Amino acid sequence: MSIGSNSPEDERPFQDESEENRPSVGRALKQARIAAGLTVDDISGSTRVRIGIVHAIEADDFAPCGGDVYARGHIRTLARAVGLDPEPLLAQFAAEHGGGRPAPTPAAPLFEAERIRPERRGPNWTAAMVAAIVVVVGFVGFTALKGGDDGKQSVAEGGAAPTTGKSASPTPKESKPDKTPEPSDSAIAAAPQDKVTVQVSAVNGRSWISAKDHNGRMLFDGLLKKGDSKTFQDSSKINLILGDAGAIQLYVNGKKIEDQFQPGAVERLTYTKGDPEVG
Repeated sequence: MSIGSNSPEDERPFQDESEENRPSVGRALKQARIAAGLTVDDISGSTRVRIGIVHAIEADDFAPCGGDVYARGHIRTLARAVGLDPEPLLAQFAAEHGGGRPAPTPAAPLFEAERIRPERRGPNWTAAMVAAIVVVVGFVGFTALKGGDDGKQSVAEGGAAPTTGKSASPTPKESKPDKTPEPSDSAIAAAPQDKVTVQVSAVNGRSWISAKDHNGRMLFDGLLKKGDSKTFQDSSKINLILGDAGAIQLYVNGKKIEDQFQPGAVERLTYTKGDPEVG
């Protein structure tokens, strides 16, 4: 018998009983979650890790994670959510799945940032160029319009613009009176004697009117607003329908019709050549 030699049983590596009894990574996460009183839905909502992946990790199935880098990122996130120190779990995962603990890498923090933060996109240069072109075109148009308005204003302030040829008489702007004035004596005398001429003026309000010639052809059918006036002429006869006769003043063949039409009354009238006659 040799003294001081070790038996083969003594040369076997020492096994740490605590490591043999240590729960797996997934089981440790699950036990911590249950101890914290959290459900899988709670963990998924707070970490934004899908429910299916949480279930898989707790069953020590890391295939749905898509690789070791993503698995380590999920382990780190879930450990923090249930109050565990992620480093021992990451070391255990590396020993069991990666042949040793990998060197520190920012992959996991980057993974968490990409999962939490929305995707960033670069500037849309096409839209920016289109917007710039629209602004330039709008500015040019505004400048041209402003220059035209300034030219008109300067002519108005300084009087008539100088011209090299014959001076053109300014065209007066038509102004719409509140009430249609009665025809003058010259206008009455100018009414042709061989035709029937009817002037309809809405002096007291608006009214719908209809006018037809002797053949029944429609001359006008519409609404006259207060202050509006229409004149109709035919070789022999004008037929009128007044929707609100009380709002209308009539001149037939240059003479004012003095009939007392009632407000709101509908009148059907016929006028011919010569002195006004109502048919």
